[in-house]
Amino acid sequence: MKKDLMKKIIKPVIGVVLGGVAGFLYWKFVGCSSGTCPITSSPLYSSLYGATMGGIIALLSNGSCGRCNGDDKGCKR
Repeated sequence: MKKDLMKKIIKPVIGVVLGGVAGFLYWKFVGCSSGTCPITSSPLYSSLYGATMGGIIALLSNGSCGRCNGDDKGCKR
């Protein structure tokens, strides 16, 4: 039971961490220097946005095609 819970949690956590790092790096190297960009003008907002997007992408990428009926090739159940 504990392994199943870890499998469900680890992917979104990795997505959040990688997204946060990517958001920070985006702010550092690309960001908005004028301060008029609401997301990329602050390292906090940029990192939070990246973490949110990373978490959402990790949750949505579960490896299945969405509509499995058992006959689809490459579709996981």
